[in-house]
Amino acid sequence: MTKKGFTSALDMPDVPMGKLPDHLEVQRTRVVCKADAPINTEGIQYSGAYATMGIDNSTPLERFTKNFKVEVIRLTEDEMEFDMIGIDAAIANAFRRILISEVPTMAIEKVFMVDNTSPIVDEVLAHRLGLIPLDADPRLFEYMSEHDVANERNTIVFKLHVSCKKGSERLTVKSDQLEWLPDGSKLHEVAPCFPGEQQKTYTSFSGSQMEVSKRPLGVMHKDITIARLGPGQTIELEAHAVKGIGKVHAKWSPVATAWYRMLPEVVFLKEIKGEEAVQLVDKCKQGVFDIEDLGSGKRRAVVKNPRACTLCRECLRGVSEEPVELRRVRDHFIFTIESSAAVPPEVLFTEAVKILEEKCERVISELS
Repeated sequence: MTKKGFTSALDMPDVPMGKLPDHLEVQRTRVVCKADAPINTEGIQYSGAYATMGIDNSTPLERFTKNFKVEVIRLTEDEMEFDMIGIDAAIANAFRRILISEVPTMAIEKVFMVDNTSPIVDEVLAHRLGLIPLDADPRLFEYMSEHDVANERNTIVFKLHVSCKKGSERLTVKSDQLEWLPDGSKLHEVAPCFPGEQQKTYTSFSGSQMEVSKRPLGVMHKDITIARLGPGQTIELEAHAVKGIGKVHAKWSPVATAWYRMLPEVVFLKEIKGEEAVQLVDKCKQGVFDIEDLGSGKRRAVVKNPRACTLCRECLRGVSEEPVELRRVRDHFIFTIESSAAVPPEVLFTEAVKILEEKCERVISELS
């Protein structure tokens, strides 16, 4: 051993060139979790770490394109779980950050208050409206800059007019009471000065927004509480939604969450039989282990579902000798996307890939 963490081929003459000893291969490709620390991340990750052993630790483009895979594990209307194999943590994290803050969506940005006698002040009410997920595909709309005029291609207009009659019970205002106005704003900026003068509104729609969206627009969830009105209280307003990204405000983030974790790997350090096996299975509440019947009344513990391991390390507690070793595969990530917008999770991921591709092309063009 030439230096701590560095191994030369001369130190291990029985190991052929181009192949690492088992303990170094684990150090290179796995993250090991010990009982006394959340994660043991000791290891060398730079490209020339194992050059003396004939191992290239870099990731050339040819190897990446050959080994990289995406496997969809679960796909529903709002959630997607898939595996990214043969990828670096930096790229996985880039996708996560792009999904949260750079994939665009539609959200309410401006609220024109006509009347608000509810207990909620105007600013808080406008903020609550902005956080309601809208059922509108952002790919059909354009960004609106500071000097643009609101039109059917960059603005979606909603109206809310709810009153609680005197003498009646308290009224709950829900998100399904937001009414979409496909022809644009109905509020007038100023009162007409002369009879017959055309009144100017806050938008300039040249036609119906139905021609752009091809379907009615609304909210994703109909039962979100906006406010509660007492007898005699009223809310009348007009809300304008525009296209934006989560980097500007969280209301434009298209995901409830986007996260990843490395693939768990559970390895037995010794064979566990009998009562000790039963105790190990009972310790793990995630169902990672199971009992295998060997016949003649003999039983042993086996790994049933390593993917379910949450790294709680409960299986390592209270034992003098660790029965298993908990690992994470460095280049295998379990990625989960929960969509909160009108765009399904699989489309959100493809949009994130396009954005990352544009970033790479921009960097290449600037360098050249």
